[in-house]
Amino acid sequence: MSLLSPGLRSSTSCCLCCHVRTGTILLGVWHMVSTFCIYFLFSDTLYIVSAISLLMIIISGMATYGAFKLRPAWIIPFLCYECFDFCLNSLVALCLIFNPSTIRDYVKQLVIDVEYMAVAVAFFITCILIVKAYLILCVWRCYVYVSSWGTTEILNYITTNDTTVLIPPYDDTVAFPPEKSPPPPSYSTSVSA
Repeated sequence: MSLLSPGLRSSTSCCLCCHVRTGTILLGVWHMVSTFCIYFLFSDTLYIVSAISLLMIIISGMATYGAFKLRPAWIIPFLCYECFDFCLNSLVALCLIFNPSTIRDYVKQLVIDVEYMAVAVAFFITCILIVKAYLILCVWRCYVYVSSWGTTEILNYITTNDTTVLIPPYDDTVAFPPEKSPPPPSYSTSVSA
């Protein structure tokens, strides 16, 4: 039985049936490791790439920490980066689709069928954009989950055929036991007689 309200229960899983917090932590760690490798490859030659890599390591670390420690404000920069990355890749995809001469010139050098390769490139770009959109959705769901973690009441539901009954919290029922009222006067006289 889930301890979350029904609205949050459906949006807490992501790829490979893991929790959105776990998915965001894994995505943040993946970005940190890949950016860390890029940083060390280009740190001696390109200072701009080094600065961007360090910034990405910090943003990815913030997302990982925010998802792990249930701090939603730490996830926002990573979510903004993911949205920016998706928009940038969409613009590149549109440029490749509406200006296919660059792809055709490259493919002609490879001696491959141009039409086949154009369809393959379009399919590949579409798959990348779908994956990036899904990752944005996972990070967004993690942000919503972490944001609502402290404010959501924990509800226990017992579901019967057509009704749902809310059980009161355990502390409310135990803290103040109901006071017993004395039996009615007619009951005590009839018992003693």
